[in-house]
Amino acid sequence: MTRPAPTLHRDDPGKEPLLGHVKVTREDWLNAGRFVLIDNGVAAVKVLTLAERLQVSRSSFYWYFKGRRDLLDALLEDWEGRNTTQLIAHCALPARNISEAVCNFFRCFVDPSKFDPGLDFAVRAWARRESAVRNRIDHADAARLSAIQDIYSRFGYDAQETDARSRILYFQQLGYHALDLMEPIDVRLSRLEGYLFGFTGVTPDRKTVDDFLTFSNRVLR
Repeated sequence: MTRPAPTLHRDDPGKEPLLGHVKVTREDWLNAGRFVLIDNGVAAVKVLTLAERLQVSRSSFYWYFKGRRDLLDALLEDWEGRNTTQLIAHCALPARNISEAVCNFFRCFVDPSKFDPGLDFAVRAWARRESAVRNRIDHADAARLSAIQDIYSRFGYDAQETDARSRILYFQQLGYHALDLMEPIDVRLSRLEGYLFGFTGVTPDRKTVDDFLTFSNRVLR
């Protein structure tokens, strides 16, 4: 399924009107860059390409960015804020039990505003071309795993089990998206209780399951 292009500031009735000769904002350039990065890879993120997509002159770009490298750095910061920061924050949310804590982690992957798998894999593909980006990926993975490990430690799992379960949970979740499984969401959600038991070794309580299903249905419908 083709992703819809981001709505430009000028076309969004919820945004403040642009003033003077301004036709696009920094956010528009960044959104366009992210869109191209996900769909076509980092090599396609070029000033001229984005200007044509936004239907503006290239000179507009330099009001907001020093050059292409500056935009690429901004895209990396955007990725970290959208994905890594959000995931870590969800792992730290209060939870009554281990199953609820794992469901907090799952919420990132149900709600596209909390974690963008396409963006994550686009940055991983980029990392094959640039060692500096590879380092940022490695740092992000380490930070995410540490946040997941804190979940298990919080609920009394020993160090060895915490390490193993955290890796199983994180790598399985990334793998789900890497395989691009065409699995109906109803089928995926029907496996929730089994997944929770597999990830925690604990049978989840009914309230935890129902609360997550309610959240998922609200976000996905």
